[in-house]
Amino acid sequence: MAMRLRINGQLMEASALTVAELLRELGIEPRAVAVEVNLSIVPKKDYQVFRLKEGDTVEIVSFVGGG
Repeated sequence: MAMRLRINGQLMEASALTVAELLRELGIEPRAVAVEVNLSIVPKKDYQVFRLKEGDTVEIVSFVGGG
């Protein structure tokens, strides 16, 4: 069952129930990003258990190295 989420400003449908499942669904490596749900940062240790709800706003930020 898909739910609608706003991911990085775009309305999308996802079947993921947790942050970890969402990252897997989107093909994103969890170690390389920070995730915020409804303006609160989700600790990496909670990605497997943090449940998403219909209408959540998710921001996924990639770490970029440079110099």
